[in-house]
Amino acid sequence: MSNIGMIIEERAADIGNFLVGRLLPFRQKRMVGPFIFIDHMGPANLRDHQNLDVPPHPHIGLSTLTYLFEGAIMHRDSIGSEVEITPGAVNWMTAGKGVVHSERTPERLRTTDKKLHGLQIWVALPKELEQCEPSFTHVEATAIPVWQQDGAEIKLISGTAFGKTSPVPVHSPQYFIKIVTPKGQKLNIGKDLYGESGLYILEGSVISEGNTYGPRQILVARDSTLCSFETTDDTTIFIFGGEPFPEERFIYWNFVSADRDVIENAKQAWRDQRFPPVPGETEFVPLPEQSGNINLK
Repeated sequence: MSNIGMIIEERAADIGNFLVGRLLPFRQKRMVGPFIFIDHMGPANLRDHQNLDVPPHPHIGLSTLTYLFEGAIMHRDSIGSEVEITPGAVNWMTAGKGVVHSERTPERLRTTDKKLHGLQIWVALPKELEQCEPSFTHVEATAIPVWQQDGAEIKLISGTAFGKTSPVPVHSPQYFIKIVTPKGQKLNIGKDLYGESGLYILEGSVISEGNTYGPRQILVARDSTLCSFETTDDTTIFIFGGEPFPEERFIYWNFVSADRDVIENAKQAWRDQRFPPVPGETEFVPLPEQSGNINLK
């Protein structure tokens, strides 16, 4: 029997002035381990008058992970962080009881042609940490563990796997791994994984049980410890997952919690503008009153 329990196709979603490909959540699979939300941004070619501008908006109960392949994003938040993220680096923001941030094209690129391509990910927090103080960590690309193994380049972007640990300060057992195979390879990595696992194909193809799968798909494993597959030439994939939480998570707009009342309180706090502001920013994204839940279709 195939170890692939589900296939999730990328779906278009509008985040304001930018279209993305939504991968999680999905109606039949809301989370993979602690991973609750994944958006694929681009690849987009932006002209000199086109820029990414996501005004200040709030989060609770999660950590965000931004990982770029091309381009740059200026991150500003209510903690006081102001950091430009570039390809290969990691922005890891833990919202906890509440944080506000904006994401914009850096000033140095706003009047030039540019590209933008990457992943934006939310990782739910353990229930006991959902009300922790917010924090922000930026990890440069050179600090991320990367090595060669069986003809593949493996990069441990966050979490623990393969006997290694990324410097990104995660809050529960998990992993986010990039694997590049310049030449087609047979990979058997199940012994290095745990919990639930998903495989996202960015480029190239993955072959499993005689079936070939292409880009912009997530393959969810029935059993992460049996994760084995074959890749074609010039393939880039991401493996993500970890230990699932015992409690259900609820999600409304940018709010995640194991307690619906916490989400209701956050909604009212944002309506009343009681979240801390982002220094230097005056705009904000209003709470979507009519259809705040993320589309799970």
